[in-house]
Order: sequence, then C-alpha cells, then structure tokens
Amino acid sequence: MSKLIKTDNEYKEWIGELKQRIRQSQIKAAVKVNTELLKLYWSIGGDIVRLKAEAKWGDGIIEQLSQDLKTNFPDMSGFSSRNLWYMKKWYSFYSQPDTKLPQVGAESKSEKLPQVVAEIEKLFFAVPWGHQRCIIDKIKNIKEAVFYINKTVENGWSRNMLLNMIESSLYYREGASINNFSSCLPASQSSLAQELTKDPYNFDFLTLRDGYLERELEDALTDNITKFLIELGNGFAYVGRQVRLEVGGDEFFIDLLFYHLKLRSYVVIELKTGDFQPEYIGKLGFYVSAINHEMKLPQDNPTIGLLICKSKNNIVARYTLDTANLPIGISEYELSQLYPKDFKSTLPSIEEIENELKD
Repeated sequence: MSKLIKTDNEYKEWIGELKQRIRQSQIKAAVKVNTELLKLYWSIGGDIVRLKAEAKWGDGIIEQLSQDLKTNFPDMSGFSSRNLWYMKKWYSFYSQPDTKLPQVGAESKSEKLPQVVAEIEKLFFAVPWGHQRCIIDKIKNIKEAVFYINKTVENGWSRNMLLNMIESSLYYREGASINNFSSCLPASQSSLAQELTKDPYNFDFLTLRDGYLERELEDALTDNITKFLIELGNGFAYVGRQVRLEVGGDEFFIDLLFYHLKLRSYVVIELKTGDFQPEYIGKLGFYVSAINHEMKLPQDNPTIGLLICKSKNNIVARYTLDTANLPIGISEYELSQLYPKDFKSTLPSIEEIENELKD
C-alpha cells in the first residue's frame, strides 16, 4: 500500500506542498515558535480532514505521512503518527458545524478559519500544544473548551494547573453564586463581579478533622493562602484575616479581606461551616458597609461581600438577598477529605518518637 501511495500524483503534490509549508514555518518559528507551530499543526490537521486522507489512501496514510515527514525533517519533532492523529482530532473538534460563540477577545474574522477559531484567533494559537491536547482529551463541548483557552492565556496556567481546573469543573462553577450584583452594582461592574465568584468553591487542598470549627477552616485557608488565591481566581490580593474594624467605639473582626485589582474594590469574605442562615447576610452587609465607610477610598468601587458556607438552600438564599441593598454573593464550598475527630490525639508526640528511637 505504501508504494501505491507514494506514486499517487495527488499525494506527491500534497507532500511537496507540505515540505514547502514546513520549511516556511521553521523560519518563522525562530520569532514566534508556539504560534507558528500551532498554525502548522492546524493546517496539517485541516489537510487530513479536507482531503479525506484515510478514505482516499487507506488506513495506513497517517503512518506513511509520519514516516515521510520525519525522513524529510529529521531534526524536527512532532511528526509521530500519534501527534498527526491529534492534529486531525484538534481540527475536527473546532470545525464542528453550527457552533456560535459570543465574540470573546475577537482578533480576526479569517474566512479560512472556522468561526469558533477566527473569533479568538490570537488567543487560540497562544495556548501551547500540550495544553491543546489536554483540552480536546478532556472536553466535549466547544464553548467549554474556549473557556479554558481564555483562562489559560489570562492566568498563564501550566498544563498541570489547567488539568486541575478542568477536573474541578471550573467552567460550571465560575459565576454560579447566588447574588444580587445586577441590582446593586453598575452594569460595568456587575458582570465582572459575577465572574469572580464560584459555586461551589473547591477546598480539596485542605485537610481538616471531622467536626472542624470555623476558626480552623480560616486557619487552614490562610496557611494555604497561595492555593486559596488560585481557587479564588485571577485578580485577588490578600489584605488580611480577622481584620479589625472600630465602629462607634465597638470592635468588629472580618474573617477574610481581599482587594480585587480588576474590579478595584474590597471583597469581604465570611466563612460558615454549617448551613446558610438568613441572619448571616445582615452581619455580612454590616461589614461591607463598614469597609465602605472606614477603608474604601474615593477611587475604589463599592465593596462586595461573599458568604461561603458548607451548604445552602438556594430558594432561601435568593429570598434573603431580595432584602439586601448591598452587593453580596452566597456560595458553598467542598472538601474531599476529613480526618477523624480524634486523629491528632492518636499520633505519637515528639517525646514519644524520641523515646522510641532511644530504645
């Protein structure tokens, strides 16, 4: 079959064109390595699909193409048959018909590219190939895939971080909190405020004992502040915990206080280890108001409150927010692992370990 393929005029013409395209790509890659490489992979994947290569030259065409390209470009990696299959899969995935997306970060309207790619062309070809393969391996929905492409570029995620975010279902959690932002904030702020929330928050990076207290949860989050900031999302800056406020001569302490750089506003976070209760919103609203009066500068936007609780009744939460006139969101959090209550007491002390070693 290989000899017949090699003598086919259309195949030889295609190989000749590919050689020229690859050489041109090698020159450009010195300046824009990732972008040009991805555009080359996209074009090869497109060729395989449009030429209906397998139907035309048989199932062995991908392996034959791999051999020919590696022979002609021995110093260039990426032409394994597995990688060529991924190029085909990648092109086919984003070329699905009837896919309409909002124009997010639109840079071009190239007629040669599928609509979904043309609208985010600059971002699309900025995401490394390993990330691209990870996305099409894990995601079936194009809108979800484009979401992770945007987030990867925005946050500079490594491949492992991208994989973690996909496995934690970030696409479905982001912007999912119950809130009153649209009625309490200007339109320009409410959409961004909505995006900065999640529901539920994933606290799987914490290890707590069964029956933990709110202070223990707060301790664990601040001890893991870097991971907590990653989970909160891009733009959050940590201000402090148990932030003291003096109002009318009385002292009050906020669980956690952040400042959001894009929103240009303070974000008050209150933690609750049990079910949502309507009275929590009154206390959080007071803290939001106090920050507006005591810490907010004229150039800052209105402070936002975020209540994160173990669980909530969504109907009760919505009804409660109907009574609030300050921007507040309500979300849940999830933990994957809890130690038994008496776990710490069963561990040997330092003295016991030292005595064992002496014996």
